[in-house]
Amino acid sequence: MASHGFWFMGAENPAGNGSQSPNTPRAWCQAAAQKFSGGIGSKLCALLNVGEAEKTAQAQVKAEDGSTVESCGCNKPCNCPKATACFSDLYSTDLLPALDGDTKTMNFLQEVVDILLAYIVESFDRSTKVIDFHYPNELLQRNNWELSDEPETLDDILISCRATLKYAIKTAHPRYFNQLSTGLDMVGLAADWLTSTANTNMFTYEVAPVFVLLEYVTLKKMREIIGWQDGRGDGIFSPGGAISNMYAMLLARYKMFPEVKEKGMSSVPRLVAFTSEHSHFSIKKGAAALGIGTESVICIKADERGKMIPSDLERRIIEAKQKGYVPFFVSATAGTTVYGAFDPLMAIADICKKHDVWMHVDGAWGGSLLMSRKHRWKLNGVERANSMTWNPHKMMAVPLQCSALLVREEGLMQSCNQMQACYLFQQDKHYDLSYDTGDKALQCGRHVDIFKLWLMWRAKGTIGFEAQIDKCLELSEYLYNKIKDREGYEMVFDGKPQHTNVCFWYLPPGVRYLEDKVEKMKRLHKVAPVIKARMMEYGTTMVSYQPQGDKVNFFRMVISNPAATFEDIDFLIEEIERLGQDL
Repeated sequence: MASHGFWFMGAENPAGNGSQSPNTPRAWCQAAAQKFSGGIGSKLCALLNVGEAEKTAQAQVKAEDGSTVESCGCNKPCNCPKATACFSDLYSTDLLPALDGDTKTMNFLQEVVDILLAYIVESFDRSTKVIDFHYPNELLQRNNWELSDEPETLDDILISCRATLKYAIKTAHPRYFNQLSTGLDMVGLAADWLTSTANTNMFTYEVAPVFVLLEYVTLKKMREIIGWQDGRGDGIFSPGGAISNMYAMLLARYKMFPEVKEKGMSSVPRLVAFTSEHSHFSIKKGAAALGIGTESVICIKADERGKMIPSDLERRIIEAKQKGYVPFFVSATAGTTVYGAFDPLMAIADICKKHDVWMHVDGAWGGSLLMSRKHRWKLNGVERANSMTWNPHKMMAVPLQCSALLVREEGLMQSCNQMQACYLFQQDKHYDLSYDTGDKALQCGRHVDIFKLWLMWRAKGTIGFEAQIDKCLELSEYLYNKIKDREGYEMVFDGKPQHTNVCFWYLPPGVRYLEDKVEKMKRLHKVAPVIKARMMEYGTTMVSYQPQGDKVNFFRMVISNPAATFEDIDFLIEEIERLGQDL
């Protein structure tokens, strides 16, 4: 495999295998020591359990007071010694805002940063495991996770940090394909650190002036990309796509029956919503939370590729009206969770307009394709929607969480959700109150999710996101072409996938040639769970699986990790075959 940059300098086993080792050679540590100042390079080696010889031989000098001083690790003659900090007798009360706590705070946070840097480097190293798997009871027993009445030392706190990351899933690993949200962007990570440092709330301009303005600018840009004239409309960042979808349903109900806000569901007729049978579960969950009820969500048939069938949608709307129900909401999906299907938005928009029903597009997974000139045609018609969910923490690889609801009608969110609490949203403030966005949200306290997306957009530009998204789709097409005619593989549906979802069965030799179809399906249903379990136990890779309708368990490969390469796709295929050959 070709080199993958600085962090892979001199890797002993770049291709990776089932018996991977986290060790990397002396050359890596030397490069790390040169790359970083302040002793971080040497600490990275030690924290990764490598370079023990270098660690032992690390230069030690004596300070004038006789204490041990560690060299900076820059491999150059310099006068930048660093005193070795001891945290075994320090507690959180010794840190800021404690008197004279600044130096201790800086040393402690530097140690934390060193731990994080080591973990980041390791996460991108293909010779390391994606996961160090332990069963829940075993993991509970391996470390003391219990909370105590007495404080622990900062040394114990650092140990807890290391232990937590040791058993964490390396979601940035180039061979982690398990979820729709993968990867780790360095600018996004830096933005997340800054956000936590600022530690403010998004409800008013007075406490989050820059972040509120950045949200305003970014949401307007996203509405322009959707195709709404001049970027007009509204929107908000919410805690995930499920909440964004629920916001849309809430607004649709309020738009049709504004009295429901004060008088409740008893004041309105029986409402019904419509969504594809392949849609996300959050549509039904939102209906349950809003008191509409899951039985009032009518699932529309999908074709063999997972796309909603418009004729069935119209048939069910007419049928609902004949029963005296009131259709108020249609949720189309742009990128279904399993198949990655894009519903025919233009046809659905025609039906919604004809029957005067709110059209929402759940683009949590596929909405980011609007950033690609090559693939945005798959969302043709989205500009006719009343609202759209878009999760940049998926295909755009913004660190979790980052989900936006975009709304075409300006002011609707405010009138639907505002409560005008006078202790927070005073009407006589000395600035433009339209920037106090908190009253249009369901939450009071709202996390700053905007800065990660905004800073990454500044760093990459729209063309950078486009290239990143196009690459992921190219990798999925590569996987599809590799396995569609390969012995032992069978595609769940015919034709090239629309998104990065590649759904397939792997048939091991022991299943491949069975003539009894019932027995074959029974045994095939068990194949994906066993291979997935072995992946996790070996720690080599992670891919999701699930059944769908009458189809037995199959692998659902999704690619959203910018670090993934063609070699990683090749590795996945070979690993599935290796782990399943005896089944």
